Amino acid sequence: MLSRVLIGITGGIAAYKVCEVISTLFKQGVEVRVMLTKSAREFITPLSVATLSRHQAYTDEDFWQSTNSRPLHIELGEWADILVIAPLTANTLAKLAYGMADNLLTNTVLASKCPILIAPAMNTDMWEQIAVQRNWQMLLADTRYHGMGTASGLLACDRVGKGRMAEPLEIVTYIQSLLYTQGKRDLLGKRILISTGGTREFLDPVRFIGNPSTGKMGLALAQAALHRGANVTLVYGVADWEAPVEVKAVPVVSAEEMRTAMLGELGNADIIIMSAAVADVKPRDFSTEKLAKKALPESLPLEVVIDIIAEIGNSKQAHQKLIGFAAQTGDIVTPALEKLQRKNLDGIVANPIDKENSGFGSDRNQAIYLDKQGNRLEIPLCSKLEMAHYIFDFLGSSS
Repeated sequence: MLSRVLIGITGGIAAYKVCEVISTLFKQGVEVRVMLTKSAREFITPLSVATLSRHQAYTDEDFWQSTNSRPLHIELGEWADILVIAPLTANTLAKLAYGMADNLLTNTVLASKCPILIAPAMNTDMWEQIAVQRNWQMLLADTRYHGMGTASGLLACDRVGKGRMAEPLEIVTYIQSLLYTQGKRDLLGKRILISTGGTREFLDPVRFIGNPSTGKMGLALAQAALHRGANVTLVYGVADWEAPVEVKAVPVVSAEEMRTAMLGELGNADIIIMSAAVADVKPRDFSTEKLAKKALPESLPLEVVIDIIAEIGNSKQAHQKLIGFAAQTGDIVTPALEKLQRKNLDGIVANPIDKENSGFGSDRNQAIYLDKQGNRLEIPLCSKLEMAHYIFDFLGSSS
């Protein structure tokens, strides 16, 4: 059965960004229906979203002049698996906070029971108004609503500050999570600490020992945990992506920097997931100036990097769960089980890096999850976000 996403667009300049959300969802095989408020039509046309969604776009004229046997807002509210409102303006935010219903969108909200994803966008001064923040908190207190924070940057009014709507890819990712979880917040109140990405161990200012990790798996874990209600801290190596604004993001470069950051955050965590590809060795000597090619040693003296996950395994508290990753070729289970025992882990994700469309750099992954109780979960080839949800499902079932 196809997933069904109903999108409500309100009157903000960020409305044009929602076209990418609609197009991406359609390409992923999602059924999409779109509603536009009267103000939204000042920024984007019904024809544009109808073309992208391959379905009629609904406006207030359809609401008031509907000749359907059943009211349109009732049909749409019952049809949707997920309702998305983006951009969410201050005006519509206020209506939703107080349960008002004076157009097709707000009536459909009240006639629906599905999870609602809201992505606000407005001028910084508007966003920071006491009344707006009060309305925002009122909505978030309703468990149906899942809010995306506003980002900082250059706004359409030329102001630089908070108020930018979340980017289309972030919205699509959140929708994917909600379609998977149906809006459950089983990690609400949990504090999750995640490491991801590769570390770089420098020989001189331009040369280093590293690996091809992109940190995408850890990012997916952070997104999935956030979407399920957790407070997330993400310690990450050099990456070409940005962490969600709601996540506490700690960028690092070397293994020592990652160790310092992880140990500094450890006391606040309930679940620690070490998905980072941390260096095992580093150059023994570091030159503060670039070495000439002729000055490079014929053999490079190395020294062992401290094992961060083993150190955490030896110092974690009784209430804390520590999950590791084992990127392997060939037999992935035997070395993963050995690592699970030797490093005092509660669980380990063994993933093959020698199979197509999985492992380093890929948007997809597959794995076998093993825990210290002897439980085993085989995760089929899927998106890294879906794999992250598999992991959290398994963690919850084995608690």
